[in-house]
Amino acid sequence: MKKTDIIFFERKFPSANMVLVKDQHPILIDTGFGSDALETERLIREAGISPEELHMIVNTHYHSDHVGGNFHFQQNFGTRIAAHKWEADLINNRDREACSAEWLDQPLEPYHVGLKLSDRDEIHTGSRTWQVLHTPGHTLGHISLYEPEAEVLICGDLFHSNDVGWLNMFREGVSAIQRSLDSLDRLSKLRIQQAYSGHGPQIENPSAAIDAARGRFEKWISEPEKIAWHGCKRIFSYTLIIKDGMAKEDIDDYLLSCGWFQDFARYSFELQPEEFIPILLNELIRSGAASWQDDRLVANTPYQAPEKKWMDRNIRPKDWEPQDILI
Repeated sequence: MKKTDIIFFERKFPSANMVLVKDQHPILIDTGFGSDALETERLIREAGISPEELHMIVNTHYHSDHVGGNFHFQQNFGTRIAAHKWEADLINNRDREACSAEWLDQPLEPYHVGLKLSDRDEIHTGSRTWQVLHTPGHTLGHISLYEPEAEVLICGDLFHSNDVGWLNMFREGVSAIQRSLDSLDRLSKLRIQQAYSGHGPQIENPSAAIDAARGRFEKWISEPEKIAWHGCKRIFSYTLIIKDGMAKEDIDDYLLSCGWFQDFARYSFELQPEEFIPILLNELIRSGAASWQDDRLVANTPYQAPEKKWMDRNIRPKDWEPQDILI
């Protein structure tokens, strides 16, 4: 496969990275956050593929930063969506827990999964065949895509160049860490020349990145509190990104209203939620994940703030109608 056949888009938060496979039947892997949908469309047009030409969109998993553009493409261009069958069923049944969007308090417009994927399925793009690998851990239905001839891996949020995807013990189960290790072990047996993850730059040394991710997960087994810190800091940092910061006087009430915060406080740290608020804020500041700017807490990572009018709509799976999209 020519290098130009695979176009990697490294994106700022709140959107995840995307990969466009230019072939006889082009596919787009992941679509970013919903507020960035027009930018997603612009990016693939500039890469030489019109939305009408897309054979399908394939989602590595169903978090809002990866699937938020699905609605735009499906509504405007009739694009078919493919995802792992377990996540597809939650989405198509309009389950309020779909995409963990309710628990995370993340807006997400409705979409329908037209192709339910299973482990070892194949996606044919014309000159190449991509293998679907079920790689759970970050979510139960997380998948990776592998093209054996070109030795290319698209690994979503299983691991990154210098990080790993956060683990949701409350929605994915306490064995999420073992599933992540099993998924890494499976990928470690592949010949990989190029790897692209959901966040950060292209992975220059896939084998080393897998080993580093494995080492981190193994360390967490004996220090489970680190799993909780990794998760809750990333969730709240992401909240600060999509809300473009939060006024100091609003933080307490907001956190106390969130399912993720209640769960981490009570079950991971065995604290009353009110007690955990200053502890979390202090850790965000100490770690450099966030900072105060005129009594407003803001995320320190580079991001592109969503338009307020888009965020104010606050659509979540509990608001989806059964007949929203019938593709």
